[in-house]
Amino acid sequence: MLTVMNRPMPRQMATFALVGVVNTGTYYGLYLLFLMRLPYLLAHVLAFLLSMAGSFFLNARFTYRTRPTWRKFLLFPLTNAANFVITTAGVYVIVDVLQAGSRFAPLIASAAAIPVTFVISRRIML
Repeated sequence: MLTVMNRPMPRQMATFALVGVVNTGTYYGLYLLFLMRLPYLLAHVLAFLLSMAGSFFLNARFTYRTRPTWRKFLLFPLTNAANFVITTAGVYVIVDVLQAGSRFAPLIASAAAIPVTFVISRRIML
């Protein structure tokens, strides 16, 4: 199965996953940094927004090999809307409901959002 850009789908998915690992590391580093001074949900939101901007440029360049445009940049947050809802709800449930602590909650919660984010981002970027 080939993409519009004639890149094999498995390779595109692998690149998306690698960009996701980099993005997750960036997000988590920012989250821990913000967590030193901010409540966990505010730290999560700020880290999420900053890492999302980085994710857009990395995915445009490496995953989809497409030129980043303002239109795509402005639409890209829609790709993360489901991710944001799933991870935010997950962080809340892990921290406040399960009382499991805020340090690793975002990493655990983000796993469920990855497939949804790939499908939506691929549609917008291509």
